[in-house]
Amino acid sequence: MKKLSLIIAFLFLFIACQKEKVDLIVINSNTYTVNDSFDVVAAFAVKNGKFVAVGSNEEIQKKYQSDNLIDAQNQTIVPGLIDAHCHFYRMGLQQQKVSLEGTKSYDEVLEKLVAFQKEKNATFITGRGWDQNDWEVKEFPTKDKLDALFPKIPVAIRRVDGHALLVNQAAIDLAGIDENTKVSGGEIIVKDGKMTGVLIDAAMDFIKIPEPSKLEAIQGLLDAQKICFSYGLTTVDDAGIDKNTIELIDSLHQTNDLKMRIYAMISGDNQAQIDYYINKGIYKTDKLNVRSFKVYGDGALGSRGAAMRKSYSDRENHFGALIYAPERYREIARQIAASEFQMNTHAIGDSANTWLLKTYKEVLKNKKNSRWRIEHAQIISPEDFKNFDNILPSVQPTHATSDMYWAQDRIGKERMKGAYAFKDLLNVYGKIALGTDFPVEEVNPFLTFYAATIRKDKANYPEKGFQMENALSREETLKGMTIWAAYSNFEEHEKGSIEVGKFADFVILSQDIMKVEGKEIPKTNVKSTFLHGEKVY
Repeated sequence: MKKLSLIIAFLFLFIACQKEKVDLIVINSNTYTVNDSFDVVAAFAVKNGKFVAVGSNEEIQKKYQSDNLIDAQNQTIVPGLIDAHCHFYRMGLQQQKVSLEGTKSYDEVLEKLVAFQKEKNATFITGRGWDQNDWEVKEFPTKDKLDALFPKIPVAIRRVDGHALLVNQAAIDLAGIDENTKVSGGEIIVKDGKMTGVLIDAAMDFIKIPEPSKLEAIQGLLDAQKICFSYGLTTVDDAGIDKNTIELIDSLHQTNDLKMRIYAMISGDNQAQIDYYINKGIYKTDKLNVRSFKVYGDGALGSRGAAMRKSYSDRENHFGALIYAPERYREIARQIAASEFQMNTHAIGDSANTWLLKTYKEVLKNKKNSRWRIEHAQIISPEDFKNFDNILPSVQPTHATSDMYWAQDRIGKERMKGAYAFKDLLNVYGKIALGTDFPVEEVNPFLTFYAATIRKDKANYPEKGFQMENALSREETLKGMTIWAAYSNFEEHEKGSIEVGKFADFVILSQDIMKVEGKEIPKTNVKSTFLHGEKVY
């Protein structure tokens, strides 16, 4: 009997030794793999930063062993979330400036500026986040009160969308401009023959805001990473960054101080930069992918800078404007089309979308799988939807629930039919990439999920949802935040789903976003974020 026990013990030891040693095993989970079948599994194994097996508890534990075992206790797990359009670096820098998000009046903006200056004693005050549409008086502010509070210190604060800038006289004097300065692709707002202090789009370029130091830039990137990991983001598409920032990101990746995966959209507003990267070619590591250019087509709807085919409904004979002359977009597109790079163009107004779609079609012609993107695709004329058959829509659902209170006043009922039309765009292309555009909107991806599926604000308004005919299903939305976003970055074979061979990027959630009651979605929290199999939050 003793000999038999020894034999059995030896057999168990022998079988255990046959199991493959891995770095991490997760069991008892409710894991949405987001594979082609949208399978839900209980367990998976990770080795060398990649998924090596996905299946049932029995399958995984029978074949693999690890010193690091997570019993998920039926918690929901999804692939690492991807924000397909944001401003990661800018949001990080914003942590070093005055934050004006959520202000409910111009007076509150001024109070925050005074408090900031008292603490920081800055030589040039900068910040971002004001939105006159959230104020009781929904008009652009003027600089009069700024001049009184800060007569000698330059102040330049951006509107939430980044397409309008409020400056004081000290900043104007430093720039050497006045109400007669000519602007192409923007506007200097003048009232009663005097500058109000509000500059739109290209006019903002006259204001020379001091560049951040290298230490400030590094701290900004690290701050942005910390915030994003806390929301389950493991890849961000940084829309419009320059060569110096890209090289700083790469250096921080190499030292492993920065771990966030970044899809870099090179700012295409600089010809020398376009020439440099096209000559250099695509640059790709596990954490950094430099293969696209971000170009601005027009301004934003909130500041009436979006280029419209007909006059704004609430401002007669005002149409917004393209940032560049129409032919310039052809020049840029032709140059990029002759390379392997992707072109991603900001287009909000129906006129901007019409022109960019036409330009894309002309230069791409017989090129397949270019995956060129229209960023925002916010207001589309009925006849233009069909042109998204090979142009990828990249949208930000929370723009719809932020703009819904006033958008119809801007553009009228008829044009609203083609606005924030996510489902219509998905039906044409077959995929849609979802992001937030943070810091224009909140970083929180669960607000993206909520706005795309339920189409309400956090106060559960409107009762029946906003233009629900264009709501996405929960499955479509999760795909848009994972595998379709990865596809838009040419990265669907390495991330975006929990499948063998892909990076082990995944997120453990506080609740099941695929089944919880709609109004509960914004309450979702991230329990843990894993990148490359490593717990980063």
